[in-house]
Amino acid sequence: MEIATPYLLFLGDVPDALAAKTALGIVDWRPEWCKGQLRLAGCRADAEIPDMTIAEARDAGVRTMIVGAVNAGGVLPDHWVASIVEALEAGLDVATGLHSRLRDVEAIRAAAERSGRQLHDVRHTTQTFATGKGTKRSGLRLLTVGTDCSVGKKYTALALERGMRAAGMDADFRATGQTGVFISGRGVAIDAVVADFISGAAEWLSPEADADHWDLIEGQGSLFHPSFAGVTLGLLHGAQPDAFVVCHEPMRTAMRGVAHPLPSIQEVIDLTVACGRLTNPAIRCVGIAINTQALDDEAARATLDAVATQHGIPAVDPIRTGVQPIVDRIQQDFPRP
Repeated sequence: MEIATPYLLFLGDVPDALAAKTALGIVDWRPEWCKGQLRLAGCRADAEIPDMTIAEARDAGVRTMIVGAVNAGGVLPDHWVASIVEALEAGLDVATGLHSRLRDVEAIRAAAERSGRQLHDVRHTTQTFATGKGTKRSGLRLLTVGTDCSVGKKYTALALERGMRAAGMDADFRATGQTGVFISGRGVAIDAVVADFISGAAEWLSPEADADHWDLIEGQGSLFHPSFAGVTLGLLHGAQPDAFVVCHEPMRTAMRGVAHPLPSIQEVIDLTVACGRLTNPAIRCVGIAINTQALDDEAARATLDAVATQHGIPAVDPIRTGVQPIVDRIQQDFPRP
């Protein structure tokens, strides 16, 4: 699908910044596409772009309103429908990455038909996928994995794309979530794929390539998360990664949305290698990406240094320190043919 830019980002009334990660991710990586944000009463997230009404957005040249909020289950709250209808009637297209389909809501479907506007349900692809085969394919692949959900897997992959390209490497970000699709313009929302075809979808997303080409595949969930481990494992098998980076948020003690304790970085490395060997026996960890946003500079540096020393591989914050040490490690471990 092709989504018209620029955007108005609809944040609804989400309770925190993590619930608005779709909108915040688009602003971070495609700020030139983002004209403004629309927030309902009680919203506790802020993309730090101008607040706009739908009429103001239309007058500013906005072409699509992106529903930039997420929630457990990916449902569309009833009280958001009026804003979506208003946007359609004002002449804007509407796009969402929720599991709920916009056209399944009668008021939204009718408004789109009356106005002749487009509805984009990014999570619902028209692409069909085969089951995964696990056959070795040419090219190189890196997968970001996590100790939990929402720990920076997408940001790490995007930062690596930027860093590897700056180093003269042939590298492409491969989106597996709705925000990544909005940012990159292509990809597949892997958590909406029927379970039997998850690994096949990952194979489709990162097909055979030149020997020195890197596909940088956005990870999802965590192998340790009781809600999402199935998606994570299917993505790991289909991605067939030569390398992986562990993403971690050090202030958490429990996994997001459940009572289960957070696994250690080493536990994630060990389980990823054990499971990943099914489709790539040579899989290896090349770095650790830590979200140090909650730490001051001194504590962040100490945390990164301690983790790097403990595990013997680079530890970085992709936003705070950049990813050059991981890029250097990749070049060292995978010299060009």
